[in-house]
Amino acid sequence: MGRQSPAPARGETLDALFGGKLSIFQSKEGYRFSLDALLLAHFADVRKGERVVDLGAGNGVVALTLATLYPSLRLTGLEIQGEMIHRASRSAALNRLDDRVSMVQGDVCAVEQLFSAASFDVAVCNPPYRGLITGRINPDPERRVARHEIRARLRDFVRAGHYLLRRGGKMALVYPAPRMVDLLHAMREGRVEPKRVRLVQSFEGSGATLVLAEGIKGASRELKIMRALVVYTKERRYTSEMEAVLAGRSFSISSCGSGR
Repeated sequence: MGRQSPAPARGETLDALFGGKLSIFQSKEGYRFSLDALLLAHFADVRKGERVVDLGAGNGVVALTLATLYPSLRLTGLEIQGEMIHRASRSAALNRLDDRVSMVQGDVCAVEQLFSAASFDVAVCNPPYRGLITGRINPDPERRVARHEIRARLRDFVRAGHYLLRRGGKMALVYPAPRMVDLLHAMREGRVEPKRVRLVQSFEGSGATLVLAEGIKGASRELKIMRALVVYTKERRYTSEMEAVLAGRSFSISSCGSGR
């Protein structure tokens, strides 16, 4: 793809991350990424030169963040919504990452028709958080598909990850903490054995809002519970760890930084 104009199209914004190191096209009214996507990208344990697939890539923020943090990675984003694919591809070109980041339009429920088995080392996924009959269904189609299990359920994303990963490959996901049992059950049922879990709290001592989980294809049963990640200090400022995440510094919340 040729170099893109930095001007957003009608109905879009162009949003800067990491002090301007990365710019993302987003819809003004449709789906927009949130903090969970950045946390997922920093949590993923990746190594030099690995092949990474982002399942349900949306606007491409997780894949593009990983490409920015890890210059040796090659990444593929799989997303079913055409408009999001178009924006993510334009963002990749704008940031001169399109030689390492490619976007594929397709359904995670039909990955066998799109990719060969065991063709990736790492999978990342920020799946829809809500069941089809849970909560108010958003009238915007982008938000509706991104938030609710309309096109695919959690277990479909895990199954796709299992198919795409080589044996020993890793899958990292972010999910609401109240549904952690559902997430870990889906991972074990999908033969991506949970190995690391990290809860995310807004404040020290508060209840967890998100869970970051990593599983390994073909691994044995043993789970590491990491210390919680705290977003804000009691003065309502970002903690030093969150400041590093938001700045895009070489700082891994996975505590495994050797892949940088």
